[in-house]
Amino acid sequence: MWFKNLYFFAFTRPFEWQDQDLEKQLAENLFTPCGATEMAHFGWVNALGKHGQSLVHNANGNVLLCARKEEKMLPASVIKDLLEEKVAHLEADQGRSATKKEKEQFKEDIVFELLPRAFSRINDTHGYISAKDNIIVINSSSRGKAEDFLALLRKSLGTLPVTSVSPEMAPDEKMTDWLVENSLGASFTIGMEAEFRALGDDAAIVRVKNQDLASDEISHHLEADKYAVKLALEWDESLSFVLCDDLAIKRIKFFDVLQEQNDDIDSDDVIAKLDADFALMAGELNRFISDLLAEFSVKAADYLDAS
Repeated sequence: MWFKNLYFFAFTRPFEWQDQDLEKQLAENLFTPCGATEMAHFGWVNALGKHGQSLVHNANGNVLLCARKEEKMLPASVIKDLLEEKVAHLEADQGRSATKKEKEQFKEDIVFELLPRAFSRINDTHGYISAKDNIIVINSSSRGKAEDFLALLRKSLGTLPVTSVSPEMAPDEKMTDWLVENSLGASFTIGMEAEFRALGDDAAIVRVKNQDLASDEISHHLEADKYAVKLALEWDESLSFVLCDDLAIKRIKFFDVLQEQNDDIDSDDVIAKLDADFALMAGELNRFISDLLAEFSVKAADYLDAS
């Protein structure tokens, strides 16, 4: 239940769905396994997985959802070899080159024949909505998967007025300022890992790990007009993470002192443990995101449409 990576987005209109209504809307796009000749399926499953009984799980106003995607795995090399074989047979039988249209049809036929024997890959993506904080938070290391989650929710609700958070100062400039001017707020501590990039498409990239970012070596990179595009940080003695220049949060590690707060819950009561862990995690992430945005002089509520 503890998120490892996240993308967060701000609502441009208040999220006012009640749990029971949200449940009904999500039920219109339930996950079902792929049929024998289907490439992929994407839909909602119980928020707490096999232990849960509903698509929506609410803990202290944080609404947890889970989207599941099944994809059939067809190795490109296998398709390529079978396609070349079919093309070779046609050219040998008819004494001519295969047309583009014929090759496309051959490929479609091959995929159709292979699908019933293909292995499946299933991935779950969790996300939660905090209406009071005006954010939706998605546990994903890929922006594409986060966007897929939003698209499925938009399809289920008919509309989803959200936007990326875009501070006035670009994140790479702000992270660089933190290093140059030592201007990071008291809730945050700079770690020992970063990635720096110079300007330009073919510019130099420098990655450092287990490195004092206040050292002269790092200062030389910054003086050479390199910008911090990834930066390891710690927050409020609760978690560590890597901040990216698109405000993605990677490699979150919640400290033991936080996770141990729920150790007194009976481990046999799986639902109670999942609920308590989610409530604790979401509460901390909401505070963390608020503090992070404050470093950029912005609030998620700023994105609400004033009209």
